[in-house]
Amino acid sequence: MDLDKIKVRRSFIFTPGLKPDMFPKALASGADMVCIELEDGIAIKDKDQARKNTINALKTLEVKNDVELVVRINCQRTKFGLLDLEAFISSKLKIKALMLPKVKTPDEIAFIDDLLTDCDLDTDLHVIMETNEALENVYDIAHSSKRIVALYFGGVDMAAELRVPNNYQNLIYARSKLVHAGASAGIDVIDVPYLDLEDMNGMIKEAELVRDLGFTGKGSIHPKQIDILNKIFTPPKDEIDKAKKIIDQFNTSNTGLVVIDGKLIEKPVLREMQRKILIADKINK
Repeated sequence: MDLDKIKVRRSFIFTPGLKPDMFPKALASGADMVCIELEDGIAIKDKDQARKNTINALKTLEVKNDVELVVRINCQRTKFGLLDLEAFISSKLKIKALMLPKVKTPDEIAFIDDLLTDCDLDTDLHVIMETNEALENVYDIAHSSKRIVALYFGGVDMAAELRVPNNYQNLIYARSKLVHAGASAGIDVIDVPYLDLEDMNGMIKEAELVRDLGFTGKGSIHPKQIDILNKIFTPPKDEIDKAKKIIDQFNTSNTGLVVIDGKLIEKPVLREMQRKILIADKINK
C-alpha cells in the first residue's frame, strides 16, 4: 500500500483543453480534482489544437498542492489517443496524472504503464470503466498497474452498452463491481457526474446512494455542484476521530493488527483511515 498515492478525491470537474484560459478558474472551483478534457468534449477537428494548447499551458500553469490535475486523453486504441500519449511524453513535461477513457482490457493499461516507465515518468493513471468488456474485466484492470489511483464509473456510456435507461437502479450491479474491484486494489472509486443541473435534490440523493455503496467521490458538470459533493463525501467527525485513533494504535503496535473498542482491526484498513484523515486536514486548513 503506497500511502503517497492517497489523495482527497471527493469531487472533480472537467475543463476543455481547447480553452486554457479556463484552467485557472477550474483549479479555483473547489473541486479536489480538475480534469483537462481532450476526449469526448472536443470535436475531431479541434483535437490537435486542444492537445497543443494543453501542453503549452501546462508549462506555466500554477497548481496548488490540494488540487489534483489530470488530463483525459483520447481512447488509447485510436489515432488521437496515441498522438496524445506521444505528445505528452515528447513534451518533457512531468505530467502527474492521465485519465484513460473507454478501457476494455488490462493489457491496455500494461502497455501505457510500460511506455511511461520506459520514459522515466512517474505518472498516475485514472481509469474510466464505461464499456461492457471493462465491466467483465474490472478486477484485473484494477490490479493491472501500481500507477492506477482511481476507477471512474462512466454511467452514460455503460447504460448505452447495457441497453438500459441511465438511472441508479439499473446500474447498481455495474457500480458494485467497480466498488469491489477498487476496494480490492486499495484505490478510489469515483462516480459519474449528475447531468441535470436543475435537479439538485436528485444529485444529492444519487451522491448519497453511491457513497453508501462504497464510492469515494463523484464528478460535477458545474461549480455549483462541487461544495455539495465535497460535503457528502466528507466523513463525519466521529469517523475522523476513530480513524486517527486507529492510525495512532497501528503506529505504536508491533503487529499487523490491533484491537480497538473490542473490535479487531487489521492493516488493510489503514488506507481508508488515512484517506479520512487527509480529508479532515484539507477542510481544516
